[in-house]
Amino acid sequence: MSDTATLAGLDAATLTDVLRVAGSAHFDRWQEQIRRTGGCSDPIRLMGGTKTIDPATKTVLHAYTTEHEPGGMLRIACGNRRASRCPACAWTYAGDTYHLIRAGLVGDPAKGTPDTIRDHPRVFATLTAPSFGPVHNRPGSRPCRCGIRHGEDAPELGTPLDPEAYDYAGAVLWNNHASELWRYFTIYLRREIARRAGLTQKAAREQSRISFGKVAEYQKRGAVHFHAVIRFDGPDGPDDPPPAWATLDLLTDAIHAAAARVAVDVDPAGDQPARTLRWGTQLDVQTIGAFGHGEEITEAAVASYVAKYATKAAETTGTVDRRIGNKEALVLLEVPDHPARLIAACLDLHALYPDRKLRDWAHMLGFRGHFSTKSRRYSTTLGALRQVRADYRAAQQRQALGLPDPDDNPEATTLTLAHWTYAGHGHTPGESWLAANIRRDIEHNREIAREELPALLDQEGAAA
Repeated sequence: MSDTATLAGLDAATLTDVLRVAGSAHFDRWQEQIRRTGGCSDPIRLMGGTKTIDPATKTVLHAYTTEHEPGGMLRIACGNRRASRCPACAWTYAGDTYHLIRAGLVGDPAKGTPDTIRDHPRVFATLTAPSFGPVHNRPGSRPCRCGIRHGEDAPELGTPLDPEAYDYAGAVLWNNHASELWRYFTIYLRREIARRAGLTQKAAREQSRISFGKVAEYQKRGAVHFHAVIRFDGPDGPDDPPPAWATLDLLTDAIHAAAARVAVDVDPAGDQPARTLRWGTQLDVQTIGAFGHGEEITEAAVASYVAKYATKAAETTGTVDRRIGNKEALVLLEVPDHPARLIAACLDLHALYPDRKLRDWAHMLGFRGHFSTKSRRYSTTLGALRQVRADYRAAQQRQALGLPDPDDNPEATTLTLAHWTYAGHGHTPGESWLAANIRRDIEHNREIAREELPALLDQEGAAA
C-alpha cells in the first residue's frame, strides 16, 4: 500500500474490510497477485492448477495449485478496455492500440511492418456526423449563439439550444448506422481512387492497396465521429511501395469525394419519416508528418490520440457504461437531460426498428460498432501484441522455475496440463480500495520513469 495512501473518508464497512485484508496472513501474496494484474478493478478469480510434465519420462517438473493462494484463488486481469470500468486494463489496451497504430505509421519489422512505411502517403482523416439541431459551443473567439462565451468545461456545451426542436431520433439512428456509413465510405474511396488514377477498379487494386486504422469518438453532443489513419500501399501491402500515381493529393481528393457520395437510406416506420443518412460537412484530412519538424500533426501525436479514445465510450457524454432497460432507470442513475433524451429515443425507436437493436445499445446512444478497427494489412493485431506479452511472461516463468526453453532446445519439449474453474470476479470493498492504491502507485512509478528516460538517454549519448 502506498505511503501516501490515506484511510480518511472511508465508511466504517470499507475501513473494517481494509483492516481485515491488510492484517491477513496472505496479504503479501494478495498484493503480488494484484500488482501482476496492474491493479485491475475487477479481476477474474480462478480455482484449479497446472502440471508441467516431461513427456519422455513422465516426470512432473512443476506443479501449481491455487489451494495455497489467498482465498484459494488466482486473480487475473479482467481485460476490459473501458477506462470507466477498469483503468488498469484500459491502460494496457491503450498501450497496445498505440503500438498498433504507430507500427502502421513508422514501421516496426518485429510487428510485421517495414521501416519504409514512412515513405508511403498517409493522412489522418476525421469524419463527423451532420447537424441534428444547433447546440451550445465555443466558436473561436466569438460567443455561442446563446450569447455566452462558454468555458472549456461548461456543462451546457454540446447540449441543444432548443431541446424540443432537436432531432433526437435522427441523432441515434445516425449513430446506429455509423458503421455502415464507414463501410460504404471505404467502398467509394477505392472507386474514387481508381477514377482519379484513370484506371479501372480492378487495375487500381492490382497496383495499390488502401490500409487504415480507425477509432470512434463521441462528441459532446453525443454523436459518434471517426478518426482514421489512411495509407497508400503497393498491391502486396506495407512491404510494397505504392505506385507513382498514388500521391497525397490524390488520396486527399478521393477521401473528400468518397465521403460526399455516401448515403444510407432508412425506411419510414410509425411516426418516423424516411431518412437518408450522410456524413457531416466538417470533414478534416491532414497529412501526417514523419519527424515532427513543424508539421501540424505527427506520427506520435496520431498514435497517442487514437490510443486515448480507444478506451473511452459514450460515458464521456454523461451516459452510463452499461445497458439500460427502461426510462425509469435514467432517473435513478441521474443521467443528465441531453443524454437521457438520446437514450429515451433509442428505447422508443426499438419497437419501430427491432432489427437495429436500439434498446440493447441505448446506453451507447445507438452506436453498435467496434470502437477501434483496422484493415487486415495495416499493421500487427491486438491479439499478436497480447501473445507477445504472454510469451514473455511464460519465458520469465520458465526461467524462474528452471524449466527448459523450447527455443534453445526444440527436443526438450514439455507438456502442461491445466484445469481451471471460474470462481467469480471483482473485489470486496476493502480489496477494491487497496487495489486502487496499487494501481495509482504503478501509474506514479511509470510517470517517474517516463520523466527520467530523456535524461538517461542523454547520459548514454554523452558516454558514447
